[in-house]
Amino acid sequence: MLIVDPHPLLALGAFTTTFPAAIGEIPSPPELLALLRADAPAPMSSDDATRAAVRDLLRHGGFKPTGRSKPASEYLIKAAAEGFLGPINVVVDACNAVSLHSGLPISVIDLDRAVRGPDDAPLRVGIAPAEASYVFNASGQTIDIAGLLCLFDAEGPCANAVKDAQRTKTTPETRRTLSILWGGAGQRARVDQAMAWYRALLESVGAITASA
Repeated sequence: MLIVDPHPLLALGAFTTTFPAAIGEIPSPPELLALLRADAPAPMSSDDATRAAVRDLLRHGGFKPTGRSKPASEYLIKAAAEGFLGPINVVVDACNAVSLHSGLPISVIDLDRAVRGPDDAPLRVGIAPAEASYVFNASGQTIDIAGLLCLFDAEGPCANAVKDAQRTKTTPETRRTLSILWGGAGQRARVDQAMAWYRALLESVGAITASA
């Protein structure tokens, strides 16, 4: 399902999830929603070393992870500290909780909205070419992703550690997802721990997860 281009800094985690119903019909349990608080007890905590490793990872291809293009995990930490991190759906809530406390940016896409090539060609992780961009929200705003490590489907880049593409985001009808954890150099153990926790949160609502 997934091909990863060689990269000297990348520690990647990836798994698929199949839900027992459309996610719009599966409420986030109270214990998951509680994890959206910055001060919530959690098995992991973000730190400066993780922040630096992630930024170095994103800089490797020439991308500048600053300002509005900072890693998604940094946005979540700021939003939670200011009390603005609220529930969205069970998939995104679990993703945000794990990203917030692990310090790792995480992408999640609807597998049935991703465009697969001939013979159901696998998705790919690699660096976006010059002048690459995509729409990242319902308002039609775009992000310049040249030089940024991204997930690609047959149509082009569709997710990364900063902002995922609008065209493959989850909807209330989503039944299958692919989650990508973006870890930098020296972060293999952290990625594995975060992925195990993330999968356990989703399995607690009846979902089935599998390595990608």
